[in-house]
Amino acid sequence: MTSIYHLTEPATWAAAVAAGEYRQSTRGVSLDRQGFIHCSLLHQVRRVGGFIYADAEELVLLEIDPGKLDAKVVFEPGEPGATEEFPHIYGPVPVTAVVKVHPVTRDDTGNMVLPE
Repeated sequence: MTSIYHLTEPATWAAAVAAGEYRQSTRGVSLDRQGFIHCSLLHQVRRVGGFIYADAEELVLLEIDPGKLDAKVVFEPGEPGATEEFPHIYGPVPVTAVVKVHPVTRDDTGNMVLPE
């Protein structure tokens, strides 16, 4: 199954590792508040990151194996009326489902450099 991705701040990921599961929907919004965790396919990450994390100094990109999740993954529009669908995880992400943590760097123009 294709990996799905989630951007977060290193401190948020470190707290998840200590707790054994990741419960942040998006920047400043918990899973409990939103009801799902916002994710992206790799080709969607840069746009999402530019919208939500444009001012963030440090980020990590979590690469998640959907086959290792207990929660369901649903592809849904990012907002009402939109046609592009994004993967949403309807439950916590066990840290064991995160198969790689990619540090996110930026190029000279400020654009995120993502894994191939």
